[in-house]
Amino acid sequence: MTEKLYWLFGFVGLYWAYCLYWGIKGARSAKTSTDYFLAGGSIGVWVFVLAATATSFSGWTFVGHPGKIFTDGLPYAFASFYALTIPLTGVLFLRRQWVLGKAYGYITPGEMYSDYYGGNSIRLLTVLVAFLFSVPYLGVQLRASGDLFNVLTDGLISVDVGMFALSTVVMIYVASGGLKSVAFVDCAQAILLAVGIMILGGVTLNYLGGWSSFTTGLADLVRSDIESGNNLTLDGFSKKVAIPGSIQMVPQGSDSIGGSWTGIMCMTYMFALMGIQSSPAFSMWAFSNKTSQAFRWQQVFASALFIGVLLFTFTIIQGIGGNLLIERGVIESANDKTLVPQLINLLSDSTPWLVGLLAVCALAAMQSTGAAYMSTFSAMVTRDIFTKFINPNATDSVQKLCGRIFVIIVTLAALFVAANSTQAIVMLGGLAVAYGFQMYPALIGLCYYKGFTKKGVVAGLIVGLIAVTLTDRTSAWFNVPWGAYPLTIHSAGWGIIFNLFVTFFVSFLLGESSKEKNKKERKHLLLQTVSALDPKRKRQVSLAWVLTLIWFLVGFGPFATIGNSLFSSPNTPELWAPFSLPSLWVWQLLFLLYGVFVMWFLAFHMGLSKPIAREKIELVVKSSSQNKL
Repeated sequence: MTEKLYWLFGFVGLYWAYCLYWGIKGARSAKTSTDYFLAGGSIGVWVFVLAATATSFSGWTFVGHPGKIFTDGLPYAFASFYALTIPLTGVLFLRRQWVLGKAYGYITPGEMYSDYYGGNSIRLLTVLVAFLFSVPYLGVQLRASGDLFNVLTDGLISVDVGMFALSTVVMIYVASGGLKSVAFVDCAQAILLAVGIMILGGVTLNYLGGWSSFTTGLADLVRSDIESGNNLTLDGFSKKVAIPGSIQMVPQGSDSIGGSWTGIMCMTYMFALMGIQSSPAFSMWAFSNKTSQAFRWQQVFASALFIGVLLFTFTIIQGIGGNLLIERGVIESANDKTLVPQLINLLSDSTPWLVGLLAVCALAAMQSTGAAYMSTFSAMVTRDIFTKFINPNATDSVQKLCGRIFVIIVTLAALFVAANSTQAIVMLGGLAVAYGFQMYPALIGLCYYKGFTKKGVVAGLIVGLIAVTLTDRTSAWFNVPWGAYPLTIHSAGWGIIFNLFVTFFVSFLLGESSKEKNKKERKHLLLQTVSALDPKRKRQVSLAWVLTLIWFLVGFGPFATIGNSLFSSPNTPELWAPFSLPSLWVWQLLFLLYGVFVMWFLAFHMGLSKPIAREKIELVVKSSSQNKL
């Protein structure tokens, strides 16, 4: 066994010991089902900041994201805006769900939606969405872990063996300790994720000979594309440094049209990733918090600012640098799945201990999200199906046992998906989050707009899920003529278009009873009481809308094509400035700063994530217990 493998297995062993420690500790402290499923509603501020960040950014951030930049260039790097659009969903909905959870004692989002809209159909659909989200999303993380260890052990451990072995540990600690174990393990995983991304960016620059050598190499790649006439957009720009257009009238993926990452594709892909924090799992993260103080710090600083900077710098360096390392013979070959493992493997001879550390960083990134979705999905099945329809009088011990069984079941289902997946890790995960994004109308109705009815939301959600399935890569199963992502619009975009249309139409056409209206009115009165905007901020709602729409449409949407050549011609590398960067990269960095400002404006200035005073929290809990609201 080589020295690298000793370090690799040593670091992984220490990491596993840490995970199992929190699994045992969580199991001992989980006296009730609420303790097990929601950590007793006691998650602290900094635990949530780290845990929610780890849950939002996973193995596809660590492995798949640089890999797709490697294959698709800077146009795909617009996906880095998910560091901001993912928590934007939290800004809009997380605090209000937390208020409802504290007031009415919800454990699962199915209970919340069923109580608000009425009936069990929305409850069951919520569980279905959780399943459709969790299984493929978890599956790609598990598959990536197997791929990683296959490369790092030089084929000693097969992909499937590595995948099953690594999955076993995460399944054990999640099943044992529930959400509390997940949260405390996620704290370390968030730190490892960030540290690993930075180190790998530095490693890439080091092997390229520094920043100057990196920018010179990128310029040479662009010149090579121009001279060969290959890999160009319709405007004659290199696909590595230019968006192919605003929209294309053909299915995504066609090689004859200059590239698939159009402005509209980038924007609707951000819609999909917004589905991470609109998914049912994140509702349970909201319920598990002790206070709402952590929300804005996680949303604006931990996610938008810190992770955003990492993605627009270090992951781009990894992705673009991978092409240069192959050109220079440092790496023989790579694809979107193997680039990051290959970068780690560069250190095998010089610093083998760092291989072990980076392997743990990658493993932590892959397992951070998976663990949360194992735990929350098992809670939803237990509470929304088992105790609701099968055994309403189930004791806490029976509920915990049922939850542990379903952790095992969802893990096995995800492993089946992983073992049979040939899709790019990011794009298969994109299908999962597109399903999660279809919860937006239900959340809008719950938190803001009283006009959506139960029938409208249920019908819209069903149609939205079908539309996603028929416009994603799963469309190949049905032989539809339009293919995947027609008009280069992501399936999340098609899904939400049909979803909202049906929700509005059915809600308006069928209406609802006065009893249903009164029940919803009480919830909205509660939200208005504790979380409404003050009069000064209400006058600035239009400004907030304008700032956000500019960010979406111009920053990374249809009008982002302006960034191709605004600062310099992408075909003239000798004129690239500042820092010898192509115009599109400068555009992305400027709109990163603009996006962080928009997030601050919404969360802090407008107060959408402003902490609720303790006296108001106590009033909510007291009013709930006395059935006054």
